[in-house]
Order: sequence, then C-alpha cells, then structure tokens
Amino acid sequence: MKNFTVSELIQNRKSVFPPLYIKKEIPKGIIEEMLENANRAPTHKLTQPWRFKVVRGEGKSRLGDFLALKYKELFSDTSFSERKYKKLKENPVLADTIIAIIMQRDVDESLPEWEEVAAVSMAVQNMWLTASAHNIGSYWSSPGLIKYANEFFDLKEGEKCLGFFYMGYYEAEIPTSKREAIATKVEWIEE
Repeated sequence: MKNFTVSELIQNRKSVFPPLYIKKEIPKGIIEEMLENANRAPTHKLTQPWRFKVVRGEGKSRLGDFLALKYKELFSDTSFSERKYKKLKENPVLADTIIAIIMQRDVDESLPEWEEVAAVSMAVQNMWLTASAHNIGSYWSSPGLIKYANEFFDLKEGEKCLGFFYMGYYEAEIPTSKREAIATKVEWIEE
C-alpha cells in the first residue's frame, strides 16, 4: 500500500459502483481497520451515533433478494421497472462486502438529529478514505427502500438505516469527478 497524504486521499476519493467490482476478497483486517477509523469520527457530546452491519457471503444474496422483493411488492401496481428490480437484486452480489450504515438516535435527543446524521456521515467518510488508501472501490447507496431496513436487519429502538456502503476491488480506470473551483463557493469576510 502506497502512503498517501491526506490531501491526495481526499482529492482522489471517488465513487466506484458494484458493476465495476472484480472477484477478489477484501481481507477482514482491512474492513476492521475501516470500522476502527469510522469510530474516530467527530461526535458532539460523544454520542457516537454510528452503527454498522457488515454483510458478506450468503448475506449479500439475502439482502439483494430482500431489496428486489420489497421493491416489487411496493411498485408492482405503479412504476415497476424490471431494470431497477434486477439492479437491486444484483448489486449486493457484485460487491465483496456491504456495510449497512445505521444511525442510533440519542435517546435523550440532546442534539438535533442533523448533528447525528453529520457524525455518521463523517464516520462513513473515514471508511471511504481508508478504502481508497487500500485501492478498494466503494459507493454509498441510499435507495428509498432503506426505510424498510428494519425488516431485514435487527434494528434497535432509535436506529435508522442511512444507506449501504458497497465495496470491492476494481481494475477499471475511474476518473476523479470534477468540481467547480472552490473560489466560486467561498466568501472571505475580513473586515
């Protein structure tokens, strides 16, 4: 593994989608490193709202079947798309590992919910940067079906699924997405 500067990691991080993943297992140690780094995210009042469910092996097929069947159940009468059905079923199987991103709401609601979501997002960014450092492609998917995640996962009271973090090795060249110049988004107030 090459040593990257923080700026290099951030500037080269990109979304790599499941159809581009190759059949190569991500070592459990790297996944554990990603989760440890997620655990170091900033958290107001130390609520540490991030929770994760790691899906591998046959669990991926079960997750894909669940998502596809739930989609069919909800949309068979209205806007059902065979393409979307297949994508929901196949993407989990194409990934080596999927991590369900869960937020545990502070029971006392001592913080606004957006702060808890922001903390979980920073935890995911730490995982993403760790994956990038290991040349592992990843992608945060947040399909509308995540609101039914409690039917698949054993979510505790106050837990809410915010999406799925798909991961896999890849060989394709993935261009880094373009960003507008930061100068167009910043106003300096110095007086």
